[in-house]
Amino acid sequence: MAWSFSVHTPSAAATRELAARLAGAARRGDVIVLQGSLGAGKTTFAQGFARGLGVQGPVTSPTFTLVRQYPCALGQLVHVDVYRLDHLAEVADLGLADLVEDGVVLVEWGDVARPALGPVTWTVSIARSEAGDDHRVVTVSGGEETRRGEVAAALDAGTGGT
Repeated sequence: MAWSFSVHTPSAAATRELAARLAGAARRGDVIVLQGSLGAGKTTFAQGFARGLGVQGPVTSPTFTLVRQYPCALGQLVHVDVYRLDHLAEVADLGLADLVEDGVVLVEWGDVARPALGPVTWTVSIARSEAGDDHRVVTVSGGEETRRGEVAAALDAGTGGT
């Protein structure tokens, strides 16, 4: 049975904070897909997630480099952007299966590349809210029931409930 939780964030800072809390529920070997339209806040989310894993220094979009790696509490945070790739074979060529063994993988635009990613732990969908320019709706979903409680607790930690 699949599960999902949605949280509204009023600012980029709040989106980063939410992502940092969610990082506390991540485990070595997780693959997390980030999806949303251009400018929705995928890299903003990745910045907060990285901070939650103890990444030092700036976290920038890997749009042109495709893959960026950062030392973190779980080994490596591998931040991938597959927006510019035209074929699933190109995603497979990145060797994400090998990289996930070393830590956690965040894949921007991963919804397009899902067939080449292997097992996905969570999907994080980010959409602009009608409440204003900086407001976002962040929806975290997954299929592994054992992880549901961990994600719910991480999300509840700063909101008092989702």
